[in-house]
Formats: sequence, C-alpha cells, structure tokens
Amino acid sequence: MTTSNPKDSATLDELVLRIAQHQDKQAFMELFENVSSRLKAYAMRCGADSSEAEEIVQESLLTVWRKAEQFNPKAASAVTWLYTIVRNKRIDMARKSKNVQIVSDDLYPEQGTVDLDIDVERDLNGHIVRTLLTSLPEEQRQIVYMVYFEGKTHSEISNELDLPLGTIKSRLRLAMKKLDALAQEQITWLIIILVTNF
Repeated sequence: MTTSNPKDSATLDELVLRIAQHQDKQAFMELFENVSSRLKAYAMRCGADSSEAEEIVQESLLTVWRKAEQFNPKAASAVTWLYTIVRNKRIDMARKSKNVQIVSDDLYPEQGTVDLDIDVERDLNGHIVRTLLTSLPEEQRQIVYMVYFEGKTHSEISNELDLPLGTIKSRLRLAMKKLDALAQEQITWLIIILVTNF
C-alpha cells in the first residue's frame, strides 16, 4: 500500500472527503497510517498517558469514520479538524475522571512543540482570528484587515477610503478593544465550563 506524505495537508483533506463520500476503507487506512502516531503524540502533549492517548486516538478516528461528512475543507484543513477532535476527546476524558487534571495544553498547546505541526497551529489560530473578526462591524473589520493583513499604513487607508486619518485610528482602536474583550470572554467561558464540569 502506498502511503501519502503526512505533511501533505491536501492529501489528508482528500482522504477525509473520500471517507465522507464513499465510506472508503482504503482511504481510512491511509489516513490512520498517516496521522495516528502524530495524534497520539499530541494527546500525550495534552496530558494523557500512553494508554489514554491510544484510546483517544481510536475514539477520534472512529469519530472521523462516523462523522466525516461534517468535515468542511473551506472552514479548516483535515489536520486542524483531526487535532481539534483529539483535543476535545482529551477534555471529555478529563471531565469524566476526577483524577485526571486538565493541563494548559488542553486549551492552548505550547508554541514550538515538536509534536504539533506549525501549520496546524497556524490553522487553529487563523480560525480563531477569523471567528473574532466576523463579530466586528464591517467598517472596523475592513480597517483591521487593511492594517494587519495587507500591511497598509493609517495614511494609506485614509487616502484609499477617503476618510479622515482620525476616523481610521478611532475605528481601529474600537476594533482592537472589541477583539480583546471577545478573546477574553472566550477564555473566561472555557475556564467556567471546565471548572463547573469537575
């Protein structure tokens, strides 16, 4: 059997789509070979021991088999989707066992870890940022995008949008305050949910 390169995100997307559309067992076996060891390592980075990590990976891949049709390649890559499933299974396991502690990696994995691919972390962070940006009013979102994604100066944006420089700065300041509040709110709710489930 030929296995695909584990770093090839497009190949993993294709495998999950084949599972979703055709319940393709060959695609599932290839996916398993490509990602099971990385998913186990990630589960262990999140605080699971070796046997728990194996159980988490098995449950996660069973979830992929059963719910592959829920995968949306436009929302996130297959790698990101898989890591999210593993993280959620780890949190569920921690909730069920009073003896298992949730570690910080359950919420936000450490940057620069060997076991977590850089592109996965980038995808997860990108998804969070896109979600937060959709909560902004259009005029604020436009300016944030131009500053942080297009790298334009305040003056350039002022000229391009034909708005006073003070308006650009004011909208950007309001947007950043709102994004900060929303990010804090998300973290607070995660902590509340985790604490109340123990």
